[in-house]
Amino acid sequence: MNYKIAGFDIPHVDQEDKLRRILGSALKSKLGKDVTESYENNLMYWSTEHFDLNKVKIFIDSSHEEQAQILHLCNQALLEEAYLIEKAGVGYMSKMVLLAETTEERMLYALFSADEVTHLAQISSFLPSEIVATNNPFLQLLAEVAETSDKAVLIFVLQVILEGWGLTHYRNLAKNCQRAQLKAILQSFLEDESRHHATGVRLCEQMSIENQATQKTIFEILASFLQMVQVGPQGVVAAVEQVKGGLSRQQKITIFQELGAEYHSSSRLNLLRSLMIYPQTRTIVQQLDEQNAFKPFSPEQCVIV
Repeated sequence: MNYKIAGFDIPHVDQEDKLRRILGSALKSKLGKDVTESYENNLMYWSTEHFDLNKVKIFIDSSHEEQAQILHLCNQALLEEAYLIEKAGVGYMSKMVLLAETTEERMLYALFSADEVTHLAQISSFLPSEIVATNNPFLQLLAEVAETSDKAVLIFVLQVILEGWGLTHYRNLAKNCQRAQLKAILQSFLEDESRHHATGVRLCEQMSIENQATQKTIFEILASFLQMVQVGPQGVVAAVEQVKGGLSRQQKITIFQELGAEYHSSSRLNLLRSLMIYPQTRTIVQQLDEQNAFKPFSPEQCVIV
């Protein structure tokens, strides 16, 4: 991928580059502590219970080594996703500085960009290597949306919906995190993310989303995103398959059943629907309802051939 705003493919400088030292000093000045320190890598930050793997028979029957490999893949996926979300956030907030229509709005987005920079630096210290690309469909969608020039689309989709969704996601990650350092960092994100979301809500209330092209774009983006939620925990099933080898269709269906995919997807879809309901977006939500976009897929439907 080559998305300029999200910057997933933007490389890092060499370890010995002076820019790293300057950045470290600037971050320390902002946070009052060194955030470039690396913690021990490859730790299990979230347990089998967090991923509901304790309910999956093929996982329970696996060797300790296989269980550790599956759990590591699931943990790594969460860390990499958080890293790339924050990396995209730096670019998005910087873009919004340029699109700001008032001095206060511009000041807020400049501060928000700094928030995302500190989040990115903090998450980076928990990754064994620097991530420069991703095949995650959610992150690909996020990067595509960030490139649009329609401010109403940017604010409603990225700040109202995805930042609102992110609050629940980070709260859940922090609650279940087993390591004190990362737990504290994730909890510290919540206040910043809440402020980002609240700003999006306020600006959304002041905007008009009556333009048909804007409504169509928002509908298409949200339909794609909701389908990613409808299909259940694909990443967890993929991790099991990567370690255990090729799984049959029936094995995958069984795993989705054991993970409670339909129930958990339903809960997430209900949350997302509640985040979307505004007077100016009522038509969009109605269209999504008509397409059953808020209805979770059955375990059979979750199996993507």
